[in-house]
Amino acid sequence: MVQHNYHDQTKVIKGTVRPDLKTGAVNPPLHLSSTFAQKDPINLGKYDYSRSGNPTRDILEENIAHLEHGNRGFAFSTGMAAISAAFLSLHQGDHVIVTKDVYGGTFRLITELLPNYGITHTFVDLNDPYELKSAYQKNTKVVYIETPSNPTLKVTDIQAVAKSAHAHGALLFADNTFMTPIFQKPLDLGADLVIHSATKFLSGHSDILAGLIVTKDQELSNTIYFIQNAMGATLGVSDCWLLLRGIKTLKVRLQSEADNALKLARWLEKQPAIKKVNYPGLESDKNYEIQQKQAKSGGAVLSFDVQNEENVRTLVHNLELPIFSVSLGAVETIISYPCTMSHAELDLDEQAKSGITPGLLRLSVGIEDLSDLRQDFQQALEKLSAFEGKTKHEKIS
Repeated sequence: MVQHNYHDQTKVIKGTVRPDLKTGAVNPPLHLSSTFAQKDPINLGKYDYSRSGNPTRDILEENIAHLEHGNRGFAFSTGMAAISAAFLSLHQGDHVIVTKDVYGGTFRLITELLPNYGITHTFVDLNDPYELKSAYQKNTKVVYIETPSNPTLKVTDIQAVAKSAHAHGALLFADNTFMTPIFQKPLDLGADLVIHSATKFLSGHSDILAGLIVTKDQELSNTIYFIQNAMGATLGVSDCWLLLRGIKTLKVRLQSEADNALKLARWLEKQPAIKKVNYPGLESDKNYEIQQKQAKSGGAVLSFDVQNEENVRTLVHNLELPIFSVSLGAVETIISYPCTMSHAELDLDEQAKSGITPGLLRLSVGIEDLSDLRQDFQQALEKLSAFEGKTKHEKIS
C-alpha cells in the first residue's frame, strides 16, 4: 500500500474508517468473540484468544501507533493498567526517576506497590538539570514524566530530559494524556514510550475507561506485548470500538476545548478573586516558552487558586455549568478539587511539595459556548467576592 504523509486528522479518519471487503460497512465490526476457530492443530491462525489479540483491538492499536509515530500500540483496560504495564518492564533492583508533581494514582503505584518488587524511586524537579543529574544511580532504568503535569500544568522539556536519560543509559516514559498526539508527539522529541489515559480526551465522552501505550522500537514493543498478554488487563472489544469512534472527532473536539481554555484562562487571570492561574498557553505562564517549542497548544486543562477550602466550596456550589467530578477530557466542562480527588493519595506535605494548595481547582474545559461559561464563572465569582467580604467583616466585628 502506498504510504502517504497525511495530516493527523486525515490519519484519524483513514485509521478508523475501514470499509469491510465483503459487506462494504464503513465502520469496523465488533469482533465479540473470546476465542477463534482454528484450521490446523499445529499452525494456529493470527487470532486464537482475545486476550492475546482481537481484530477490533488491532485497529485501535494500529491507529494510536500511527498517530504517535511509534512502532506499536497497546490497549489496556484503564490508564493505570497502561502505566502499571510500563513499570512492569522494570526488574527487581531497578531505580526510576519521577517528576515531583505526578498524578496521584501513579504516585500510589510508585510509592506503595513498586517497592514490593524491589524497584526504588526518586522524585525530582525534572526542569532542574542539577537536581536531575544528582538523582541518577547506577541502576536507574527509566525517567518518567507527565507534561503538562496534573494538576499544576508544569511543563517538562522533553528533548532535554530525553537527552539526559539516554546519556545515563535510561529510557524516557512520557504520559501524554493532556496533549494527545494531536498537540504533542513525545516519541518525536526523544521519548521511548508514550502513555495515555484514553478515558480522557481520546475517548472524550466520559463513557469508557481505557489506557494506551505506544512504543518507539521493536524490542520495547516485544516487552510490552508480553506484559499485556501475561497480565491480561486488555481493553474490551466494545470499549475499543467506542474509543475508535471517539478518536474520529478528537482533533475538532480538542481544538474547540483548547480555544475555550485559552480564552477562559486569559479572563480568569484578570479576576481579583483568583490568586493564580496555571495554564501553559498563557504568555504570562513560566512554562509558556517550553510549551510553544514542543507542543501545538496549551491544551484544554487549566488550574487556578482561590486561596482556601472555604472559597473552593463557595465557588463550586455557585457554578451551574461545570460538572463537579473527578476525571477530565470530556465534551462537558469538568471542575475538580485535587486535594480530595485526583491527589487524595498524597498527604498534606506531599501535596504542598507538588504545588497542590487547599485553594487549587482543576478545570477541564469543554465545548460549551464560551460566553455561557464565562458568564457562569462571572456570577459565581461575584458570589465568592461577596462571601469573602462578609467573612472579612465578621472577623473585624
